[in-house]
Amino acid sequence: MTHPALSQHDPLPLAITLMACPSVTPATGAVFDALEAMLTPLGFEVDRFLSGEAPDGPVENMIALRRNGDGPHLAFAGHLDVVPPGDGWTSEAFAPEVRGDLLYGRGAVDMKGSIASFVAALAQVDDLAERPAGTISLLITGDEEGVALHGTRSIITRMKERGIAPDLCVVGEPTSVNQLGDMVKIGRRGSVNMWITVNGTQGHVAYPHLADNPIPRLVRILSAIEAITLDEGNDWFQPSNIEITDISVGNQATNVIPAQARARISIRFNDMHSGEGLTQRIRALVEAEGGELSAQISGEAFLTPPGALSTLISEAIEHVTGITPELSTTGGTSDARFLSALCPVVEFGLCNATMHKLDEAVAVDDLRRLSSIYADIINRALQS
Repeated sequence: MTHPALSQHDPLPLAITLMACPSVTPATGAVFDALEAMLTPLGFEVDRFLSGEAPDGPVENMIALRRNGDGPHLAFAGHLDVVPPGDGWTSEAFAPEVRGDLLYGRGAVDMKGSIASFVAALAQVDDLAERPAGTISLLITGDEEGVALHGTRSIITRMKERGIAPDLCVVGEPTSVNQLGDMVKIGRRGSVNMWITVNGTQGHVAYPHLADNPIPRLVRILSAIEAITLDEGNDWFQPSNIEITDISVGNQATNVIPAQARARISIRFNDMHSGEGLTQRIRALVEAEGGELSAQISGEAFLTPPGALSTLISEAIEHVTGITPELSTTGGTSDARFLSALCPVVEFGLCNATMHKLDEAVAVDDLRRLSSIYADIINRALQS
């Protein structure tokens, strides 16, 4: 695909270009072509590669790198994939449209608008009389909204193979709540999903002695799980919580004792726990009733304690908006959970009120102010 020359300093046309590329998870192709066309004129070396196979892949990933002498390495991380648009949009989801003060389209806030703002910030920094010394990288995946198996994790592996090690990282997720700049994420809770299976022996309800009903055992397991209080939270995290998300027997007959009962639970946990530790705790309860457990740990909890990085981000936000942001760990998981193993990481981006919704939209003024904030962050980070 051939891309026309764009005004690199204004995030609006950049966002429109990215949003016009359909890129439902897992994303590949045109949307990465568009971003590469924006970064190459700014002096970035672009490494694009595919990871994974169907059904969860292939996924396209990008590491874009620009070095300017010795100095700190600032990484900006994000994703070009989006959730399916669904039906009922006022205008086409992948035909971005400005109506009034808002830009509408899938990915406006989550998170093509943020990526466009960072690209525009780079162009603004390049206009300075003296470009700050150091390295800037963009770590962009097409697999954040899905299972996240072949995205940022693959990028981290590739970076280690190439000897790329950032000193600090900003993830451009939409963290603002009521107005741009009111919240920065300095951590996230971990997540683990578990599947419980209790097997029995099918039989006639009139002859229970010839059968083994698994349902009472599953009920006892779930009752024991429901009685658990994992913790009361701490200075930076809300209490961990366990939620029963599914119970299934699938018995269509009224006079049959079923042979199997199943349930699913989801745990969101703070940094007082580990995914493996919670799995073993629940496994003991399940196996005490003769059941079986399988688990999938989506990510561990992490915290970047308030310090130099959060101060840097906060000062840049306050300089542009006059707002002092709240430092928070609320919300769901993000790819910051993987990147936190590399270096200090925080998340900051647009207002999240319309993400994943019909008629997702971003204020055009917010795009431009976010670009100014990112430019300020780049300057402060590379001069630190």
